[in-house]
Amino acid sequence: MSRTQLTRAVLDAQLAALGRPPYAGPDDPAALRRGCLDAVLAAREAGTEPQGAVLKGAVRHLLDRLVAIAPGRSVEVRIPPYAAAQCVEGPRHTRGTPPNVVEMGAATWIGLATGAVSWADAVENGEVRASGARADLREYLPLHS
Repeated sequence: MSRTQLTRAVLDAQLAALGRPPYAGPDDPAALRRGCLDAVLAAREAGTEPQGAVLKGAVRHLLDRLVAIAPGRSVEVRIPPYAAAQCVEGPRHTRGTPPNVVEMGAATWIGLATGAVSWADAVENGEVRASGARADLREYLPLHS
């Protein structure tokens, strides 16, 4: 089974668990990841936990959006264990630990990216660990499609 087929199967299983029809969009990876975000938001609304693979797709979709609006390689955003991405213009990092790192859990990332959580609140509550002069992402959040 290909990665695309696997993502589609997990997404359909998540939608079925929510009582929703199967995903009807295109099978390209970006569209499937967007479908994963929709399923994660629906699961939250229903008060249930999304499946891990669907959560990973949603995290990746939102990181891809961040990279699209803030291209660069000066900040590394980490959402363990799901994904990491480099973004924001500035000095490029090449070796060792990057000087600008932002790390948080998937739920916090999705909340920040969709506007359900503010950057200030997430930092104040210890949900975001940010280090470095460029590690403040509030100007890019929430993300808009």
